[in-house]
Amino acid sequence: MKEQRTPTRQAGPWSIPNLLTYARILVVPLVVLCFDLTERDNSTDTARWWALGLFVFASVTDFFDGYLARIWQQTSSLGKMLDPIADKLLVAACLLLLAADGSIAGWSIWAAVVILSREILVSGLREYLADLKVSVPVTQLAKWKTTLQMVSIAFLLAGPAGDKILPFTTQAGLALLWVAAAVTLITGWDYFRAGVKHMIDD
Repeated sequence: MKEQRTPTRQAGPWSIPNLLTYARILVVPLVVLCFDLTERDNSTDTARWWALGLFVFASVTDFFDGYLARIWQQTSSLGKMLDPIADKLLVAACLLLLAADGSIAGWSIWAAVVILSREILVSGLREYLADLKVSVPVTQLAKWKTTLQMVSIAFLLAGPAGDKILPFTTQAGLALLWVAAAVTLITGWDYFRAGVKHMIDD
């Protein structure tokens, strides 16, 4: 006798997983505000620690919104659309802030460019493949890519404030950013290859 599986329910716009996604989007302008305060008063690291705390909170919601949606077997078209947008907004905003702040400078700018370019290109490919009714599942390596990006950005957000507590915090963040960029290139190639295959077939 086959095991009966509980059908996936369509979640409403105010379900907890969706609320966590909304919270992640709302964190973006708050992180920007923290950096604005840091620029106005270089004598304090408080705003930088707040930016880090908000980013960590947003990163945790990124895990829990998907986790709760799975264990509660809830899906939402709105959630599916907003979840990757929230991730890309958070990463892009932080990378741009860190570049403007000088935490990411020199050759390391290219690592940030690779990450941002990949995210934009993959978004376009996903939209194209969605029109063809083709779904490209998120691989385990892509999940590691996201984790590496989040960890590297967290180190860089701490930046000079973190260096006072743990030496080489900024350097560790830059090294992890390059690792994240390399993994980003690999996962981006996987999406590009899938997209080209369907373009040729089409």
